[in-house]
Amino acid sequence: MSLLQVLLSGIAAGCVYALVALSFVLIYKSTDAVSFMQGELMMSGAFAALAAGSFLALPWWLGLAFALGVTALAGAGIERLVIRRAAGQAHMAVVMLTLGLGMMLRGLVGMVPAWSSQTHALPLPVTGVWRAGGLAVSVEQLTVAGLTAAFCLGFWLFYRHTRTGLALRACAENASAAALMGVAVPRMHTLVWALAAAMAAFAGILLAPITFVHAGMGLIALKSFAAAVLGGMASLPGTLAGGLLVGVVEAAAGYALPEGFKEAAVWLLLLAVMFWRPGGLAAGRG
Repeated sequence: MSLLQVLLSGIAAGCVYALVALSFVLIYKSTDAVSFMQGELMMSGAFAALAAGSFLALPWWLGLAFALGVTALAGAGIERLVIRRAAGQAHMAVVMLTLGLGMMLRGLVGMVPAWSSQTHALPLPVTGVWRAGGLAVSVEQLTVAGLTAAFCLGFWLFYRHTRTGLALRACAENASAAALMGVAVPRMHTLVWALAAAMAAFAGILLAPITFVHAGMGLIALKSFAAAVLGGMASLPGTLAGGLLVGVVEAAAGYALPEGFKEAAVWLLLLAVMFWRPGGLAAGRG
């Protein structure tokens, strides 16, 4: 396998990391809370898409829409029924609350016998290998990168050029001032949690062809959180860059270094960036 192929594989994985990292940052920027259940929401979205195809016999695109809708509703419900009641509590209380909710989601999936201990295939609608000269690239990896780019472009257009997106940005900058301007801040917070849940679910569906669908796939969100920290936990473009960087560094370490360095490389990268630039890659940018 050539280095270019390894880098393309890292970019595909980095796209998944970036999407989950964006969900972390979206919640943090808008509500000043850190949600550690994004990995389990990612896993739940992948299982929802699996159920849509297996039990409802929906085609992949409709299954994707179904999974995103169900997960977004779950995120909104969690915010309205649980997170909102913890408003005003210490940050650690919200962190522990989201950790507990994530464990509950994993437990609910584990209650389904066919899902608890097996891995399941959830392929993308396009498969195969694209060859150019001596280079062989998985069509699935290209599709993951393309769908991620399309998703991020759509989100950017929504966030920058719609009234609702403007309201979300106002809440992220100053919730009190936004409320004085007539923005329904609690409603925007609910929307943020729904969007972040759908974003994580989309990442899980894109990850499924690479690692299959299983109850433990949400653990990958730890690397996504590292990507969010690399981006400074404030900049959406910086977070996207952080996710891609984590994916490429991980793939390159697995290719060039002895076994075991692949997992350590992400955290060594995080330490190096934090020493070099404590605010992250996008320090000083919004």
